[in-house]
Amino acid sequence: MRYNNYINGQWKEPSNGEYTLNRNPHNQEDVLGEFPVSAAEDAREAVAAAKKAFPAWKKLSFQQRAAYLQKAADILKANLQEVGRDLTLEEGKTLAEGVGETQRAISILEYYAAEARQPLGDVIPSANAETFLYTTRVPVGPIGLITPWNFPIAIPVWKMAPALIYGNTIVIKPADITPKSVYHVMKAFDEAGIPAGVVNCVFGRGSVVGAEIVENSDIKAISFTGSNQVGLQIQEQATAKGKKVQLEMGGKNPLIVLADADVEKAVDIAINGAFRSTGQKCTATSRIIVEEGIYEAFSNRLVERTKELKVGNPLDGDVFMGPAASKAQRDGVLEMIEAGKKEATLLCGGEAPADEALAAGFYVQPTVFGNVSRDARIAREEIFGPVIALFKVKNYEEAIDMANDTEYGLSSAICTNNLTLAQRFIDEIEAGIVHVNSETAGAEPQVPFGGCKSSSTGSREQGKTAIEFYTQVKTVYMDRM
Repeated sequence: MRYNNYINGQWKEPSNGEYTLNRNPHNQEDVLGEFPVSAAEDAREAVAAAKKAFPAWKKLSFQQRAAYLQKAADILKANLQEVGRDLTLEEGKTLAEGVGETQRAISILEYYAAEARQPLGDVIPSANAETFLYTTRVPVGPIGLITPWNFPIAIPVWKMAPALIYGNTIVIKPADITPKSVYHVMKAFDEAGIPAGVVNCVFGRGSVVGAEIVENSDIKAISFTGSNQVGLQIQEQATAKGKKVQLEMGGKNPLIVLADADVEKAVDIAINGAFRSTGQKCTATSRIIVEEGIYEAFSNRLVERTKELKVGNPLDGDVFMGPAASKAQRDGVLEMIEAGKKEATLLCGGEAPADEALAAGFYVQPTVFGNVSRDARIAREEIFGPVIALFKVKNYEEAIDMANDTEYGLSSAICTNNLTLAQRFIDEIEAGIVHVNSETAGAEPQVPFGGCKSSSTGSREQGKTAIEFYTQVKTVYMDRM
């Protein structure tokens, strides 16, 4: 089946007539459809549609805009299993995770629909007794959204929903390798009857479509999730044109396990944080720092449990981990594993599975390294795959020092029953998201999401904090005549 761009309320063929095949990472012979490889002209047309639709959209009441979000949520909910299955087929995470992520997108739409009834500003006492002094917020304008492949429906929706409820129009460029998930979102908004031009989607390459969105003067803000290299390039180009920029980028997330922790529970937390979604999360557990008193017990049990994990077709109910999302992604992970073999001790995994049934897919075994030095590549670079680097430390002080020894600062976790050390960790860890006795991955839609250091730039995403990026404050002085 051939799919098209969604521009100005219509499904439109790319102006250059070019399409590419969307393939299943479990089996490359399984073609899921054809999607546009659009030209810059298509992006310009989408931006023009968003600009034209903006004045009327921003004039609608919050409740009127919310009705479209709620209806789109209802449509996705009615097709939950189909959309979740399509997500699994094109991205490779398990069916339970695909359906779960789709449900998360639905919850985000519902959350921001409910924001239509929340306060928008403040009344502030004036020095003049006759002045009514207050703040309100106004939308920014047409906004460009550039989204990644690892959460192909949740991340687009957590950008789209707040942008729309606060009165902006949007042009989104989804990731090349997972286009169908965003197609389902566009289809839901189309069936919900959202006015033409309010939401626009252009499929294609970042170097063409993304570049046009970033450079186009009618786009007033850019929200991007992806690699640091691309994000920093976007920031430089967009800010030079006076645009607001929001970046969510990499992570090298630590889990500290102290000697008083429940080893079995800590291993559960480590495995779920590191290996769910094939480790393809910016919040995935990458470094596990274990106090020496339980290091051997933890390491042995982690390796034992990791070897038991079933890798295979993500549609199968008993599979824990599916394939990497693409050949390039799989090859990059294997390259980092080879580097790890030269600088640390391979405890388990470390290669593609031998199962011939998986040969047509982009599979890699869940992998654990021990005896990792602080300066090793696998200790410092984001791998974005199912690879754990284990470290042994003498005490909490050494653990927190090691945890903070990274350019990233997205998510973090600690396993301990010591309330004092848990509180110290909350205060001392250099990360935007902190977990105590839970995995580094995972975030609820009603709270802010984002990191510090090289992980994030700009205001936080999700929750009430999203209003900071998608609106501007207007201060009003009202006096009597």
